[in-house]
Amino acid sequence: MDIVILAVVIAVVVLGALGGLIVGSRRKKQLPPPPPAAPDITAPPVEPHVGDEAETPREEPRRTIEEVDLPDGSAPVVVEEPPAEAPEIEIPEPTAGRLVRLRTRLSRSQNALGKGLLTLLSREHLDEDTWEEIEDTLLTADVGVLPTQELVERLRERVKVLGTRTPEGLRTLLREELVTLVGPDMDRVVKTEPEDRKPGIVMVVGVNGTGKTTTTGKLARVLVADGQSVVLGAADTFRAAAADQLQTWGERVGAHTVRGPEGGDPASVAFDAVKEGKEMGANVVLIDTAGRLHTKTGLMDELGKVKRVVEKQAPVDEVLLVLDATTGQNGLVQARVFSEVVDITGIVLTKLDGTAKGGIVVAVQRELGVPVKLVGLGEGADDLAPFEPEAFVDALIGE
Repeated sequence: MDIVILAVVIAVVVLGALGGLIVGSRRKKQLPPPPPAAPDITAPPVEPHVGDEAETPREEPRRTIEEVDLPDGSAPVVVEEPPAEAPEIEIPEPTAGRLVRLRTRLSRSQNALGKGLLTLLSREHLDEDTWEEIEDTLLTADVGVLPTQELVERLRERVKVLGTRTPEGLRTLLREELVTLVGPDMDRVVKTEPEDRKPGIVMVVGVNGTGKTTTTGKLARVLVADGQSVVLGAADTFRAAAADQLQTWGERVGAHTVRGPEGGDPASVAFDAVKEGKEMGANVVLIDTAGRLHTKTGLMDELGKVKRVVEKQAPVDEVLLVLDATTGQNGLVQARVFSEVVDITGIVLTKLDGTAKGGIVVAVQRELGVPVKLVGLGEGADDLAPFEPEAFVDALIGE
């Protein structure tokens, strides 16, 4: 019995020892691995801060504030700018015979009007159909109804009476009749030299797009070429670039330009221009007015106001109406309306080089009863020419 009890006790002890060993081994497996040894890391170099030098500072002699020369502040430092270069003054070419030199610019009108008429008149039989074609040619060239009828009647009579059939005879006949139609006896001198005073005053009027401001600048060149001194009045204050454009034209030939604020009173600018022209002893004052639409009644009334204000100092010697030769009958409507507001004394036809409607010269003169005094035959600075009837007709019908 004792032996059994002893065996049980030994078994219990053995089982307890085995259980302790198992628990101890599990605990050993769950323990975390020991931390690795810290590596030997070298600290990075310190980044330089503002003001640090790349190398070790060296000892240098330093001055005290008493030893440093400071500006006294009595005179500010002035930076001298180079003087602006004055624009080079151009010398315009003489105006005498200028239209003759520019006659080739009328080639389109020549082909449509002059040569067209010569071709028709040179037919072997001048029947009614041919005369109707001659009428159509004249009307297409904007000669106008009444002047066309007058010219055809005279041509029919002279061809019948004289029996002229040679090309040279027909050309001479046509030249004579066209010169008569254009009006060789009309006074085409631009009035810029009144006998009793200085300066002569010229107003330039017209609608937008006709080349009015450019024409004013070119007219200044014409006058300077003829030995006159000019003052320009930029009274077109409603168009931002108009005054700048006119001043540029004036600077090219040494003409003084009077201008006002954008959107200012045009009459005031015109008044000041005449006043300064008097003070400077200028020969001519050219006043460029706003390009007014003839359908705007208020603006047209203002144009009349400009003329009245100017005439408080001196009479206006010339009122030149600028018309675009390519507008045809619409240009005649413009001319009629402008003549009701201001007394038009002369016509300037621009863009005559780019149109086949050279007959507008005749039509506008008949409409207003005033002469064409100047014609524009190109975009060059000296392409504005005094109108000469005989040179104009010669250019139309060719050699």
